[in-house]
Amino acid sequence: MAAPLTAVADAPADRARILLVDDQPARLLTYEAILAPLGEELVAVQSGEEALRRLMETEFAVILLDVSMPGLDGFETAGLIHAHPRFENTPIIFVTGVHVGELDRLEGYRLGAIDYVQIPLVPDILRSKVAVLVELYRRRRELRALAQSLAGENASLAQANLALQTERAREYQALSETLAAANAKLSEANSALETEVAERRHAEQVSLQLATSLRKLDRRKDEFLATLAHELRNPLAPIRNAVAVLRGGQAGEVTVAHTLEVVDRQVRQLVRLVDDLLDVSRISYDRIELKCERVEVGAVLAAARDMIAPSIEQRRQVLTLDPPPEPLYVHGDPHRLTQVVGNLLNNASKYTPPGGSIGLAARRDGERALVAVVDDGIGLAAEDLRNVFDLFVQVDSAREHAQGGLGIGLTLVKRLVEMHGGSVVAESEGRGRGARFTVGLPALAEQPQTAEPQAAVPSPGAPRRVVVIDDNRDAADMLALTLQMLGHETRSVYDPLLALDVITGFAPHVAFIDLGMPRLGGIELAGMIRARFGGAIRLVALTGWGQPADRERTREAGFDFHFVKPIDLAQVEKLCACE
Repeated sequence: MAAPLTAVADAPADRARILLVDDQPARLLTYEAILAPLGEELVAVQSGEEALRRLMETEFAVILLDVSMPGLDGFETAGLIHAHPRFENTPIIFVTGVHVGELDRLEGYRLGAIDYVQIPLVPDILRSKVAVLVELYRRRRELRALAQSLAGENASLAQANLALQTERAREYQALSETLAAANAKLSEANSALETEVAERRHAEQVSLQLATSLRKLDRRKDEFLATLAHELRNPLAPIRNAVAVLRGGQAGEVTVAHTLEVVDRQVRQLVRLVDDLLDVSRISYDRIELKCERVEVGAVLAAARDMIAPSIEQRRQVLTLDPPPEPLYVHGDPHRLTQVVGNLLNNASKYTPPGGSIGLAARRDGERALVAVVDDGIGLAAEDLRNVFDLFVQVDSAREHAQGGLGIGLTLVKRLVEMHGGSVVAESEGRGRGARFTVGLPALAEQPQTAEPQAAVPSPGAPRRVVVIDDNRDAADMLALTLQMLGHETRSVYDPLLALDVITGFAPHVAFIDLGMPRLGGIELAGMIRARFGGAIRLVALTGWGQPADRERTREAGFDFHFVKPIDLAQVEKLCACE
């Protein structure tokens, strides 16, 4: 029987339907929890037969299909779906909990699948894939509407043309007595017809240009998805190997320390990939807020150098820092400016071979502060310079030299610099001749140096009682273990419905609460805790969402802090040390 979910009815125009097919109700609930933030209409069924019935009733943007099901399995269901002309273009993502061989993958792709996802699911990856397919569905739906509109306009033109011909015949018969008047009318009609033909030709050219642009965007989308999968697998491989090393129990202290450094470095790389993707989305929708202040450019350069230093050392490259001879100030967000310079340095490092040189310098040029990143790497051709700052664009000929990336770093650089009222320029003398990226920002008047008061180092606070409420057992246990290492007493709660009882008996000082829990969300749980215990407990929201609107929502719900996953150990230690 189908799992009870949203009824299949005509969805609002702004929501797409997603069909979830799995014979296990628990997995269907997991899919719902992962995909619910997309805000689309989710329809869950537990068999291939039910999936086919639902498809005959309505249209779906994407199908999430379990491979192993009783009765019709995933492959048979996919074959029947794509055998029907109505559904031959409906995208299918196969879900499997076992290892899938290459022959099975080829069979799945032959049947129309566009991707596989493995159990256990990675929520962000699955959500991103489905979101992209839903967006493509909306684009296709818009194109269909446009085609229908054009067809209607063509019909109207045909009717108008018929009416024009009829009217012209009547006019010719009526004005045949006066040859001069008839010729004048005919000339006027011909002129109008020529204008109409010219307009139609122009409309056809616009349509062709639009189709070409859409094909180009679709190709970039496919390349981006492939690159994203590659970039996510790169850090996951050493992390998985590191787990095997630690689990073996035979590693010495030096090996353990090195292994932990590898895990930390690769996790930071994953976080950076996710942050870059989120930043592109935020900038596209004008959701980034700059926290501007008076910033010393030399400090920004030093921070960016320290951020990229491990990557430079790993590739045995030489980075030369040439700070401005005198203090140089700009008005901007120090974090975002460091991100700009760091992205330029990371781009230079990726496209510079091992042993190469990279230069980072800053100077005042009149009313502008100039920051330049120069490398002796593979360089850029003239055609590359025209679109190097476009989203998801990478230098094709250099992929064998590059060290990964999603093609969004330079896009972020350009948009963040423009938000600061500046500009960025790329220059190169050609392939193999290196490249130079120059950022120009409005410079501020010089300010005399004053001794800055040193921030007081917070002293460790007394041990705290801390409860961690998260339906993800691994996440809850690891955070609890971290808190125990800091000297605090902890409790882990995996079922939010048991949280109030545990809090009553444990009387914690601090509660870390995951927002995305089934049965009872973190927002609702926070309201219940505040209603029963008042302000006696410090509430900390754990979530993957960090937009200003998200933080305002948790604040209104009664949370004292809003932490975006993965949280830093220093954040946890500082929070627990506060009285």
